[in-house]
This record gives sequence, C-alpha cells and structure tokens, in this order.
Amino acid sequence: MSTAPKRPGGDWPLDDVVAGLRAARQAWRDHHRPHEPRGRELPSTELLDTIVQGLRGVLFPLRLGPPTLRPEAEDYYIGHTLDTQLQALRQQVLLELSSANGGASEDLAERADQLTADFARELPTIRRLLDADVLAAFQGDPAARSVDEVLLCYPGITAMIHHRLAHQLYTLGVPLLARIVAELAHSRTGIDIHPGATIGPGLFIDHGTGVVIGETAVIGERVRIYQAVTLGARSFPTDEQGQIRKGAPRHPVVEDDVVIYAGATILGRITLGKGAVIGGNVWLTRSVEPGSHISQANSQSQAAGLV
Repeated sequence: MSTAPKRPGGDWPLDDVVAGLRAARQAWRDHHRPHEPRGRELPSTELLDTIVQGLRGVLFPLRLGPPTLRPEAEDYYIGHTLDTQLQALRQQVLLELSSANGGASEDLAERADQLTADFARELPTIRRLLDADVLAAFQGDPAARSVDEVLLCYPGITAMIHHRLAHQLYTLGVPLLARIVAELAHSRTGIDIHPGATIGPGLFIDHGTGVVIGETAVIGERVRIYQAVTLGARSFPTDEQGQIRKGAPRHPVVEDDVVIYAGATILGRITLGKGAVIGGNVWLTRSVEPGSHISQANSQSQAAGLV
C-alpha cells in the first residue's frame, strides 16, 4: 500500500491543454507570422520598465537615481548607467525592427545601433523639456512646496518623463517600444498619453487621473490640463476598403497658454487658440479663438444656435 501523500487538486489534462495552445499559436502564426520564430519575437515590457527606470536616474540622478549617490559621483553613475541601459535598449530596438522586417539582419543591427545613438543624443534636450514641465507644475500649483516635491510625487511629471522618452522613440521609428513605455506610465498614473502626441515645454497636468491625449494631438507651450480631460478624435477617416487610416490628423491642436479644466472633452482636429480657457465638463467639437473663455453654458448655447 502506497504511503506517498496524495497530490492536492486533480489530474490536470496537461497534454490536451498544451496541444490546444500549440494549435492556437500555429493558427496565429500561419495567418500573421509567415516566418518561423527563432526565439522571442517582440520586445519585453519588463526589460523596458527597467530601462526607463535607469533613464529616469540618468536624467535626474540626485532625485531619481540611487539613494546613496553623491554629487561627486554623478558623471560616473550617469555614464555607467547610460551605457548599461542603452545596450539593453539597443537589443529591444533590434527586436522591434526584426519583427517588422521578417527577421534580424546585419543592416537591421546597424540601424538599431544608429537609432539608439540618436536617442541618446536627445537626452539633454529631454532633460531641459522636463525641467520646464517640473517648473510649470511648481509655479501652477499653490500646494507644491518645492520642485523636488513635484518631481518625486506628481503623477503628471511621471507621465511626462515617460512621454518625453516615448515620443523620441516614436519619432525615431520604433512605435511599439514607444507605446510600451507610454503604457507603463498609463498603468501607474491613470494618464494616457499616446507617444505620437507633440507636446511643447511647460505642460502641467494637475491631478491627472483620466487624462487622455491622442496620437496626433499638438500641444503648445505652458498649457495646463486638469483631471479627466480628453483630447480625442471625433471620427476616424477610412480608406476605399473601409479600413481606418492610421496616423491621419484627428486630434486637437492646443496653442500656447491654454487652460483646460476638469472633465472637458475636446474632440476632432480643432484648434484652441492661444490663451483660451476651457471650463469644466465642456464638450467641444469646434475651434475657439485666442483668449476665449468657454463654459459649459455658453458651449451648449452655441451648439444649439442660441448665441
């Protein structure tokens, strides 16, 4: 009589499940991936998260870098960390390029090297843009006691660090990496900024939860956006076959010094003129002149043709 302990649970149908999953994978690959996979085909969300955390430290070493870092060691830390993270980023870039082009090649490896180097060269510019974002939040929020508090605590700044990095990747032609970096911030902050959005210096996203900024949105300098604001599309242009056209301009243009209060929904390729103020909970699908003040009441009246 056996004295071995009985395994908890049941006898799982492992062979059937493994075979079923194999069949599902093969059906997908037959339809979407004509080449035979030679390993992991796509970039890693986990590795990109590590890369972004390292780059945050590179950009703000004495605030977001290691807690034991001293000023005299800043350059050494930045150089070492940057080399490590760029090597890792280069591998992720190559994975995206290889996936999009049917496999790795020497030309793609050289392109990955160049794209990663180009990304690195933009980091000083990204730091200056983020300095403007941090300063805008500090100056725009009476509750902020210091720029350090803003950098360490404000979800809008976390979202903008990710966006500035993601937008550069998007511009360089690796949109999947860019989208992963953007979604890492989205999941942590509730702020959804597509990496294609063009955002000038000094954006202040106050509170931030529920903010949505679409791919083709263009935002000028010193813009302030409150929680639950949407800069979205009103419609999606299609081609002759009825398929949605990718990348067509469909989101708002927000000029310099605009303020958009909580809950406003701004849809379509419209322009909010310089210095305009958009009130809370406004639903807006038309352009507004510079310096306009749009409230929920006058927006509804104009939509009804009463003014």
